[in-house]
Amino acid sequence: MAAVNSTESGQGLTHVRADGSAHMVDVSAKPETTREATAQAVVRTTTEVIALLSEGGLPKGDALAVARVAGIMAAKKTPDLIPLCHPLPISKVTVDFEMAESSLRIVATVKTRGVTGVEMEALTAASVAALGVYDMIKAVDKHAVISELKVLAKSGGKSGDWVLQDAGSGEGQ
Repeated sequence: MAAVNSTESGQGLTHVRADGSAHMVDVSAKPETTREATAQAVVRTTTEVIALLSEGGLPKGDALAVARVAGIMAAKKTPDLIPLCHPLPISKVTVDFEMAESSLRIVATVKTRGVTGVEMEALTAASVAALGVYDMIKAVDKHAVISELKVLAKSGGKSGDWVLQDAGSGEGQ
């Protein structure tokens, strides 16, 4: 199979050289712009666990506070976890929660002023926040499922703004 390489037209994989080896993309010539990305993860659980989450009645304590801090910390550690991600000066991270009957939607937004986007940071924040929730609820629901990890929107940079159509709430999907 032939290796795919980046081209001026934007086709190909930017992290793969012509010989097929991976490398970190050189972003030094890119202009600095304000960039933002939002991602989500959904934790599917029971209605009883959602009630415990909303009341703060879990045996381990306040799951949402723990998950929020875990997500924020994870966004800042993304280049330590994802080998080809650039370290970025993150200026803002928010991790919010939307409860439904039997699911918890986690929405993470990351903002920077830099030369590359923050989609990976937003995905990392959402996924680690979901893992934090799972850790806090596993004593009462070992069968909880983490799903629907995806980028919902991004802005800034050469490719401009983008929003996922029909992002959904996570409930019933």
